[in-house]
Amino acid sequence: MADRLGSYRDKRDFEKTPEPKGRGRKKTRAPRFVVQEHSARRLHWDLRLERDGTLASWALPRGVPAHPDENRLAVRTEDHPLEYLEFEGDIPKGEYGAGRVIVWDRGTYTSDRDMAEGLECGHLSFRLNGEKLHGGFALTRLRTGKDEAWLLVKKSDEDADGRRKPVRSQPESVLSGRTLDELS
Repeated sequence: MADRLGSYRDKRDFEKTPEPKGRGRKKTRAPRFVVQEHSARRLHWDLRLERDGTLASWALPRGVPAHPDENRLAVRTEDHPLEYLEFEGDIPKGEYGAGRVIVWDRGTYTSDRDMAEGLECGHLSFRLNGEKLHGGFALTRLRTGKDEAWLLVKKSDEDADGRRKPVRSQPESVLSGRTLDELS
């Protein structure tokens, strides 16, 4: 775990930011996920999937798709500590990722393959069971390197609904009930 959080810790001054440093692994029955709405340089959402004591993370500039016809860019970011499953707050100006963060959704997920294997081969297929998001999704790597890019798609299943716009119609945190604007 320490190696996977090294990049995360190197980017932050924990004397200044309220973000968690990362303490260790908590055993759970099903792996957990979180989607955070993050008002940094630009508004985006962060998808984080639990794996081996950390959270594999992607930034979603346009949010989470609700229908298979909607593809969303997902930019791979550094792994985050498990404490990010419940992190809400205001990251101070001058710190990496400065801006407000809320827990937009959270829950558990199931995957059809081992997370490490999926990250290595560039394809993850998983089913979310959250408070707002449900159903099958897939992440496919498009580009490797410094700006590793993936594509997030909603699978065609009973939970797909093109009329639903969850990031717009349900803006409140599942933890605090507040929106980003109400967080300050």
